[in-house]
Amino acid sequence: MKITPNVFLEIIKEGIMLAELGVLEQFDLDLNAITEEVISEAKYKGREVKLGKPMSGDRKKYKVYVKDKKTGNVKKVEFGDPNMEIRRDNPKARKSFRARHGCGTPRASDRTKAAFWSCRMWSAKPVSKILKGK
Repeated sequence: MKITPNVFLEIIKEGIMLAELGVLEQFDLDLNAITEEVISEAKYKGREVKLGKPMSGDRKKYKVYVKDKKTGNVKKVEFGDPNMEIRRDNPKARKSFRARHGCGTPRASDRTKAAFWSCRMWSAKPVSKILKGK
């Protein structure tokens, strides 16, 4: 049997359901992280949005919709100066930016904060691949 993305999604959803029922108690699962990865769409102010996929922003350079672990609500995180370019190909600029913004520290590890997404854009991975979700 070939496992397609839809079959894989169904298997993950069934696993989440079993974990919520307490059948899979012996496994240490982060249900919020799994749910956010599996559920790629959610409602934000009445419209369907993709979760965890950076896109061009409204007021800022980029925006991303994420599910807040504390409240369970979908939150829009906007980040980046629209008048500046990302010079992550310059090693000195990348090192300076990442040090200045605390990348790799607990401060920049929360997906609901702009610092997390800014640091992700300043990683070695090309921005075009980050925006496409690869």
